[in-house]
Amino acid sequence: MKCRARRDGDDWVLSGEKSWITNAGFSDYYTVLAVTDPDARRGAGISAFVVEKSDEGFSFGANERKLGIKGSPTRDLIFDQVRLPGDRMIGAPGTGLPLALRTLDHTRITIGAQAVGIAQGALDFAADYVQQRQQFGRRLADFQGLQFMVADMAMNLEAARQMVYVAAAKSERDDPDLTFFGAAAKCFASDMATRVTTDAVQLLGGYGYTQDFPVERMMRDAKITQIYEGTNQVQRIVMARQLLAGVQSEL
Repeated sequence: MKCRARRDGDDWVLSGEKSWITNAGFSDYYTVLAVTDPDARRGAGISAFVVEKSDEGFSFGANERKLGIKGSPTRDLIFDQVRLPGDRMIGAPGTGLPLALRTLDHTRITIGAQAVGIAQGALDFAADYVQQRQQFGRRLADFQGLQFMVADMAMNLEAARQMVYVAAAKSERDDPDLTFFGAAAKCFASDMATRVTTDAVQLLGGYGYTQDFPVERMMRDAKITQIYEGTNQVQRIVMARQLLAGVQSEL
C-alpha cells in the first residue's frame, strides 16, 4: 500500500491515490486506508480514515471504460496533501487492515446476491425466448438438449441463491465461520452467473450476441462479479486457509 497519512499535530495529512473506486465522484464520504506507520510489520501500520468529497486537495481521475456495469462509475481517488482532523480516523491507529478484512466478510455476500440477480434475469429471458422461438418447425424449448441447458442453469442458480441466503444469515449473526461462507457465496455465485449468462447468450443464438437483446449485457455485467471484492482465486485461498486453520463451518 503506497497511500500515506502522516501526523501533523492533531491532524493527519493524506497523500497518494486509490484505484477502481465504485461511485467515485458521486459519493460524499469515502473510507480510505493508508499507511500511518511505515516501520511497522506488514499490515500492522495501516489505519482507516473518513474522507469527505469537499476536503481540500481531494480529487478524482477519469472514468474507467469498462466491459460491463457501465451505469456504475469507477474512478481513481487522488489525495494531494489532504488535511484530516484527528477524529476522522476510524478506530485506533494500526487497526485498518483487520477492519477492512472483516468488512469484506460481509460485503462479499452482496456480490453473491448481485450475481444471483443477474443470472435470474438471464434465465428468465432465455426461458421465455426458447418457448417463443421456432426452428425446424418446433419450439426451441421442445429440443431436449436445450431443455438440459435450462435445467442446469436453474439448478445452479438455486444452489447459489441458497448459499447466499446462508451466508447472509451468518453475516447478520456475525458467526465465527462467516469468513468461509462469505467467500464461498461470492465465489460460487459469481462463477455460476458467468456460466448462466453465457448459456443464455447461447440459447438465443446469433440474437444473443447483439445489443438488441439484454443477455449480452448480462454476460458482460456478470464477469465483474468474479473479480471485485477479491478475485475468485483469492476467495479460494481464503476458504482454504479457514478450513486448514480448523475453523468449523456448519449450516
